[in-house]
Amino acid sequence: MSALPSCPQCRSEFTYEDAGMFVCPECAHEWTAAQAPAAEEARVWRDAAGNVLQDGDTVTVIKDLKLKGGGGVVKIGTKVKNIRLVDGDHDIDCKIDGFGSMGLKTEFVKKV
Repeated sequence: MSALPSCPQCRSEFTYEDAGMFVCPECAHEWTAAQAPAAEEARVWRDAAGNVLQDGDTVTVIKDLKLKGGGGVVKIGTKVKNIRLVDGDHDIDCKIDGFGSMGLKTEFVKKV
């Protein structure tokens, strides 16, 4: 069996081939082999100002963030050191002093 490419639109791995076209059953996206990206490009994470983020960077929070579960508020200007970038809804895994481990979105941080 040959490995079929993931859907370029929704990243689903449940694609199939039909009459020379690749089809995604989850989002109904159709594409040809010529339209498929030749090599998977590395994702680039950017902060609220458009700066490229990398693992280990230090960022500051640009907006007060309420924590679910009544855990309080992460105040604007809070410095977060040694971030780790991940795929998912919350792009940054980090530890914040006084709050512990949590996930942040890149749209609410700015690189220092």
